Amino acid sequence: MKQLAVKLIIIFLSITVARAEILIGVAGPMTGSRAWSGQQFQRGAELAVANINAAGGVLGQQLKLIIADDANDLHQAKAVASKLVSDRVSLVVGHRASDMTRAVTDIYAAAGIIQITPSSTNPELTEQGIQSLFRVCGRDDQQAILAGGYLAQSWKENAIGIIHDKSSYGSGLARATQKYLNEQGVREMLFHGFAAGELDYSSLLNEVKRRKIEALYVGAYSAESALIVRQARDAGIDFQLISGDALHNSDFWLIAGEAGKGARFTFDIDPRSRPQADAIVQQFRKNGYEPEGYTLHTYAAIQIWASAAQNASSVDYHAVAKIMHEIEFDTVLGPIEFDHKGDLRTHSYTWYTWQNGEPVRR
Repeated sequence: MKQLAVKLIIIFLSITVARAEILIGVAGPMTGSRAWSGQQFQRGAELAVANINAAGGVLGQQLKLIIADDANDLHQAKAVASKLVSDRVSLVVGHRASDMTRAVTDIYAAAGIIQITPSSTNPELTEQGIQSLFRVCGRDDQQAILAGGYLAQSWKENAIGIIHDKSSYGSGLARATQKYLNEQGVREMLFHGFAAGELDYSSLLNEVKRRKIEALYVGAYSAESALIVRQARDAGIDFQLISGDALHNSDFWLIAGEAGKGARFTFDIDPRSRPQADAIVQQFRKNGYEPEGYTLHTYAAIQIWASAAQNASSVDYHAVAKIMHEIEFDTVLGPIEFDHKGDLRTHSYTWYTWQNGEPVRR
């Protein structure tokens, strides 16, 4: 009888402990060629959770992270989503790439799980009317206004080339830029897709040279853009490299080296420079980590969800989503409000140029 009582107490305590934790999934490429972004997600999430837990958690409960590796692979992303659903997480922060996010959004929505992506910028994601999906970054069509305008104003139409890696991110960015450029009455000389992950761009660069391209817009991630500009300089081919937010990543300079000098790209006003982020940035730096790229976007995503849950007095999907669509949130990125699609009501894209190993706002 005494043994039965002890077992019941242990079971009761186990249930109590389980209920005292709220599970949060962080999904992105933790391995592979995009692992740099997965690390940004993980580091941002870890510090956000640590700080929230130190302040008492959410609704009196502690947050617990589940780190999930989608390896930037569609099948793996779907497996990750199914696993997080079975784990009964209340929030998923992710995924990194628009292709991965597109593949899993319906899975999370059907399970009643809030999803906040720190970095997926393809416009179509939030055009589906899914009330559980939010993003704390801008959209490709917003970046395209800057890029297309710059190309139209600064370059002759027979000198402009646009290429992309055929991904939702890369092609979406390239096509949005092309659309805005064409709306200004200017047409590009070259529009071409290549396979993501290519290592040899000699044939593409020969075409760029043959067509005398002076301004090349690249819709791709940092590694591909870096290889393109490095191989171009090695071959004596000169052009102005222009790209999107993926270039705000130190890996670009590590791969491109001096060939990357002068490369221009669009990105949010660096969140590290915002006064709201100062204390958190210092926390990261004291731990020997520089919170570049989407680190602070990930931190903000968890801040927003935690605040919404507190305001809703619940972690229920419907209650939290309703609050997220209704109020403004104070975050490390500054004040954030979402529209009815789950997009930011305001965005702050601006220009950066790579100079001597650092992206400089220009």
